[in-house]
Amino acid sequence: MPDATPSFHRAPGRRRLRLAGLGDLPGLLGVLLLLILVFGLASRNFWTWRTLQSVVNQVPDLVVVAVGMTAVVIAGGIDLSVGSVLALSGSVLGIAMTHWGWPLGLSAALALAVGAGCGLVNGSICAAWRVPSFIVTLGMLEIARGLAYRITDSQTQYIGTPVEWLARPVGGLGISPAFLACVAIVLAGQILLTRTVWGRHLIAVGSNEPAARLSGLATRRIRLVTFVISGTLAAAGAVFQVARLSTADPNGGIGLELAAIAAVVIGGTSLMGGEGSVVRSFLGVLVVAVLQAGLAQVGASEPTKRVLTGSVIVLAVIADLHRRDRTGGGSR
Repeated sequence: MPDATPSFHRAPGRRRLRLAGLGDLPGLLGVLLLLILVFGLASRNFWTWRTLQSVVNQVPDLVVVAVGMTAVVIAGGIDLSVGSVLALSGSVLGIAMTHWGWPLGLSAALALAVGAGCGLVNGSICAAWRVPSFIVTLGMLEIARGLAYRITDSQTQYIGTPVEWLARPVGGLGISPAFLACVAIVLAGQILLTRTVWGRHLIAVGSNEPAARLSGLATRRIRLVTFVISGTLAAAGAVFQVARLSTADPNGGIGLELAAIAAVVIGGTSLMGGEGSVVRSFLGVLVVAVLQAGLAQVGASEPTKRVLTGSVIVLAVIADLHRRDRTGGGSR
């Protein structure tokens, strides 16, 4: 008992970070800076403004998908369908603009509705029949990808100028509107998670769903909402990806679910549920992006990049389990 009160005052800054869901932020920043240092020493072209611009302007689609994945994982689920939902939403966006002549705003709204609908289906099945989210979203992965191929006849839809401006760097910093939008989504997601009643309920459901249910929380509804958020943000990612590539490709987003899970896990969100941070997931995306960009600049082959990225995911999970055991979080 004598030590309990003083411990509150030893590291008030660290405690505030933990309460805000940012307890591992310094460590993540250290990893990110270490990667930048290592690749900068290994490649003379890595420490350039062009490389930084390339990294930040290529990540908006993965960032918003990772935000949605964070919510699902905190609730104790997983969403393997985000890559295919992105492809389907992007295909709908492309058809609306190229075949129907719709403007970008209306086409994007339709794409977001498609993504939200896919998330609603995932969440409803998981909530109503208590089917594991792994199985449900694996099925949606195939369904959404098949629909993307079906509605486009497996053809890429070229859009061009009407959508390119969203991914084109502007101003003296050379940062795209898409990146600014994804940063705004990250901040909104962090506020929703840490500063709202719904965010606290989400963490409670992921930490101990039976106890949350006995406390009167609508646990099924909360899980349902996380999948709708994930599907909607996957569709937002489709808008950003279509803008960056100037095309809507039914093959887009293949493997994106693994990259999003990697970023979320690297960011410290527990795959056991009940703990996570949107800002840390954002930093996890930057770690993955810097790792891939650095490996590309030093001439690493695609198989090598896959091996190293997969190894990082495994190490991040092991580190999370070790941290949970050390703090007593692994007992639940």
